[in-house]
Amino acid sequence: MIWIVPILIFFARIIDVSIGTIRIILVGKGYRAISAILGFVEVLIWVIAIGQIMQNLNSWIHYIAYASGFAAGTYIGIVIEQKLSIGKVVLRIITRRDATELLNVLCEKEYSLTSFDAMGRFEEVKIIYMVIRRRQIKELIKLINKHNPKAFYTIEDVRFVNETFATNPTHPGFLKRISGRRKLGVRK
Repeated sequence: MIWIVPILIFFARIIDVSIGTIRIILVGKGYRAISAILGFVEVLIWVIAIGQIMQNLNSWIHYIAYASGFAAGTYIGIVIEQKLSIGKVVLRIITRRDATELLNVLCEKEYSLTSFDAMGRFEEVKIIYMVIRRRQIKELIKLINKHNPKAFYTIEDVRFVNETFATNPTHPGFLKRISGRRKLGVRK
């Protein structure tokens, strides 16, 4: 009987901290309405859990349950957010090796990208920028490793993307990419 309330506190903290972790991530991505709803649920659960702590101030078991639930909730919240793969990221690829094969594969798979030649510390490099959905990261990393395994890449979160250029079917670059007439790695 003594363990029922601490167990309930533990699971309440897992739920409210997981919701809080997801809420914070969504706030950073600009999802205001859903963040507000999650904030309401998070605080409601927190008030219930803290109420139980206040009723049992002399019980160290309740404190351990509260702190353990917080730690587990943080971890679970991050795992849930990774599974949801919400939002977009910038994938930046820098390669010393000829990037023709990688560029052609990315275009064949209809990814929007921008590439340009640049100068690295010791030699010329090719830089490729892509704004992609987070759930596409694994597939793209496999493509990079297969077609240009020594490429250096970074991934950064993006809060907002104006996609009018990349998704505009009347833009000549879009039509060339879709029709397959243009291979990116070859200069004319």
